[in-house]
Amino acid sequence: MNPKKNALVLIEFQNDFTTPGGTLHDAVRPVMDSTNMLTNTINTVAEARIMGVQIVHVPISFAEGYKELRADPYGILKGVVDSSSFRKGEWGAEIVDALKPVDGDIVIEGKRGLCGFESTNLDFILRSRGITGFALGGFLTNCCVESTMRSGYEKGYDVVTLTDCTATLSQEEQVHACTKNFPMFSRPLDHTEWLAELTGGAVNVTEGGGYARA
Repeated sequence: MNPKKNALVLIEFQNDFTTPGGTLHDAVRPVMDSTNMLTNTINTVAEARIMGVQIVHVPISFAEGYKELRADPYGILKGVVDSSSFRKGEWGAEIVDALKPVDGDIVIEGKRGLCGFESTNLDFILRSRGITGFALGGFLTNCCVESTMRSGYEKGYDVVTLTDCTATLSQEEQVHACTKNFPMFSRPLDHTEWLAELTGGAVNVTEGGGYARA
């Protein structure tokens, strides 16, 4: 796998999900803890950057009053409105400090729904950079991550979904998405398996939490 032709796409690693005090943190915290997804993602981003993988952040945000949405939202987006989540310009909509974009990262603007491609220029950005495949991590496993995964599959990308860099509202949903849905539209891998494919060899976690290539 050529690192230069692959991206790491990070869906909604924002304070409302990732951080104590975030409006939705308590809802996703048990699965975050069970997969160790935040630490895994931080380590994966660091290693991927070294290899030249393009890091792409895809946050979601809404203006005051959620005017971008229909007047009577339902389903998951109603939950966003009811919890006053991801309000543009507020702390909850900011990308978590541990994954703040650095020079060379790309931040995709305009995500207002579930799929990272819909209403954004994600496809244009990836193709203009010659990227043919990407790995996905983020929230919610069976919602925005899965929606982006399905679209990427349809668009012809080589899609990997990082099972231990994702989280959702229950362990049951997490397991079902990773074992039943993901294999239909991506190659589900844990983060060490994906890094190993990028390096062409095994990647072992060291005692200090870093990585050593075999």
